[in-house]
Amino acid sequence: MEKTIYDENNGLWYELRGDYYFPCLTVPAQEQRPIGIWGRRHLQYIKTERKTLYTKLLTSGRLNTYLDDINEQATEQMLLLIKQMAEREGVTEQLKAQDQMLWVQRMNNIRDRAIEIVNHSLIYA
Repeated sequence: MEKTIYDENNGLWYELRGDYYFPCLTVPAQEQRPIGIWGRRHLQYIKTERKTLYTKLLTSGRLNTYLDDINEQATEQMLLLIKQMAEREGVTEQLKAQDQMLWVQRMNNIRDRAIEIVNHSLIYA
């Protein structure tokens, strides 16, 4: 018996293992891109809540690219939200020079609200 055979009907190669032929299937190599905190949070979400999407992205080799894109979008949205909220609420460098503790309180509050918005709109959506 031949070690490998090609089936013209479906275009697959088969490998002999023991007495049976098994299809030679491989998962495409994924481009390795660093994934930040937002990408890791979204990965955890889709692994538990959206298993079909996770499996589709994993088997197509687009998971890392998808997560990196989510991470970039979330980071940009977070920075934009913080900037806009700080301007609207009057949290400036002048306030920082006058009352540092008040500035820290307000910036922490703004950051926490921005995190909630990003989580709701991108990460857990």
